Amino acid sequence: MNKAKSNIRFWLAGILAFIVGFNAMTLAAKSEEKASKSIDFTLKDQNGKDVSLSDFKGKIVVLEWVNPDCPFTKRHYSPSYNTAVKLVNEYKNKPVVWLSINSTNSHDQDINKAWAKEKGVTHLVLDDSQGTVGKLFGAKSTPHTFIINPDGKLVYKGAFDNDPRGNMPETERVNYVKQVVDDLLTNKEPSVKETKPYGCSVKYKQK
Repeated sequence: MNKAKSNIRFWLAGILAFIVGFNAMTLAAKSEEKASKSIDFTLKDQNGKDVSLSDFKGKIVVLEWVNPDCPFTKRHYSPSYNTAVKLVNEYKNKPVVWLSINSTNSHDQDINKAWAKEKGVTHLVLDDSQGTVGKLFGAKSTPHTFIINPDGKLVYKGAFDNDPRGNMPETERVNYVKQVVDDLLTNKEPSVKETKPYGCSVKYKQK
């Protein structure tokens, strides 16, 4: 009898462990799915127009955090390096939207407009000087990039490329943003999903 009771307790313990483990896995999966979904937002562009992330549903969206005063941003928009504008032009006639977001607390729409004009930027530069959107996405540096697929799912976050110092030969440089966007354009799973961002820290507004 004692052996039978012991077997029943063991059997019940096994069922309980399975249920607990299954529930934990389900909650983790739901949490991961929720975290992978992009957050909608609305910000003013350099011309004062409201721009919402949901406006671009069905397209690939690249979010790039910028700060015109940051040396790393300056490098990516310099004539010699010119990573950002070059990519924007490359995807001009494809279902790709490029949004630069400036969360620098001391900057505003006028600064963004002047910077866009100076650098020949034709894509949208959004004013997030309150830091709301930057904190929602967890943007840490300029540049910090996030890529959203046509289904609205966040599929990449991290560095622009593998060249934080900006001194790597172009033949050895890996542009993660281009890599992910090209994968998405050919209906492939992104070959890279997260890398360590580099650059200047985002100068958020202090409470």
